[in-house]
Amino acid sequence: MNARRLDAHGFLNVVSRAEFMALLTDFPALDQEDAPLAEALGRVLACDLPAPEDLPQTARASMDGYAVSARDVFGATETNPAYVDLVADLRIDWAAGMPGGPAVRLAYGQAARIPTGGTLPEGADAVVMVEHTELLPGGDAGGGSGATIEVRKSAAPGENVLLPGEDVRQGESALPRGRVLRAQDVGLLAALGQTVVRVGRRPVVGVVSTGDELVPPNATPRPGQIRDVNSSALCCLAAEAGALPRAYGIVPDDLPRLAGTLACALAECDVVLLSGGSSIGARDHSVAAMLAQPGAEILAHGVAISPGKPTILARAEGGAAGQHGGKAILGLPGQVTSAQVVMTVLVKPFLRRLAGGEGTAAEPPFVAELARNIAGRPGREDFVRVRLEPRAGQPPLAHPVLGKSGLLKTLLAADGLVAVPATAEGLYKGAFASVWPL
Repeated sequence: MNARRLDAHGFLNVVSRAEFMALLTDFPALDQEDAPLAEALGRVLACDLPAPEDLPQTARASMDGYAVSARDVFGATETNPAYVDLVADLRIDWAAGMPGGPAVRLAYGQAARIPTGGTLPEGADAVVMVEHTELLPGGDAGGGSGATIEVRKSAAPGENVLLPGEDVRQGESALPRGRVLRAQDVGLLAALGQTVVRVGRRPVVGVVSTGDELVPPNATPRPGQIRDVNSSALCCLAAEAGALPRAYGIVPDDLPRLAGTLACALAECDVVLLSGGSSIGARDHSVAAMLAQPGAEILAHGVAISPGKPTILARAEGGAAGQHGGKAILGLPGQVTSAQVVMTVLVKPFLRRLAGGEGTAAEPPFVAELARNIAGRPGREDFVRVRLEPRAGQPPLAHPVLGKSGLLKTLLAADGLVAVPATAEGLYKGAFASVWPL
């Protein structure tokens, strides 16, 4: 490792959040793979997906009712209804020209009963909802020919009708590259007949917790011990980002054992998270364990954010097919709330990008108005936990969550994080600020 100057607190090469995210872009996205539709949820689409056909392919009713020509019910009201002849009762699977099915073409003054999702017959361009009609006495309740329908509300052309290609037209982009697939996206893929989708490979993330004070969650801590929270929490946060977490358990403050566990994790994973040992104490071995790996270098030791300053970024040799920039090792604070803030702000966006997501930092998706002043400290970016109060027609109000930063309950009570810029001494009540959701 090249010689680096220490800051006043003993950290090497402290960088800003923006500089840290820029360093992460040196790690290329992973290779691509085909995933069956049943496993596509949460995956990142690897390429633009043009629609292979119109959706819907035919004009379809969006309501139960009667397919009509809009001109036949023009001006119809409760006091001045229109009357049409019922000539067919269409099944939901009926389509013009289907073998063995009835041939239906509406002439002037005719209608056909149609269910939601049914295909409109030729001659129809609108659907009148059944609530606005009445089958006149003496008509065939079963929908046979000869019945008369009283229509008490007019319909415009295209009303209550899904037009061909209205969802997406053939050849148009149905879903863009880099999209994280949601349930509704998977539904669209199914509607278009796509049973296999090209996606980015999910990064395998190793999680190692370090510290002599740690015991498993099922153990009873003695004085001076605490249960290992980070193994569980960091695995969950990695999974939220679309990764495949792999826990390597607790490693004591022993450099050879930590270096060996890290080597094992690097051989099996795309990214490794070391929780604890990233500060400057005499027993903090993360940097030494990282540098013990083949070809390792420290890219950043300290980030100008709070909480989370002790965060480390290193690169080690290795990589599967499609990963030629080495593997990332991230040293996270052992303090549980700090580690979760770092995961939210720095690590989860990085994992999404490795899987093929667009951008480098996944900037916050919404803003909120501050309900009170928030203090900051120039020279570092402060991430303040906030509780959001919804407001009709306005951005939510962000209330700072008060309490000592190390308390888990401050995260439990928070809906998001607001960043106070490193160039400011704080943010004022009434200001609008970006929010990272928790």
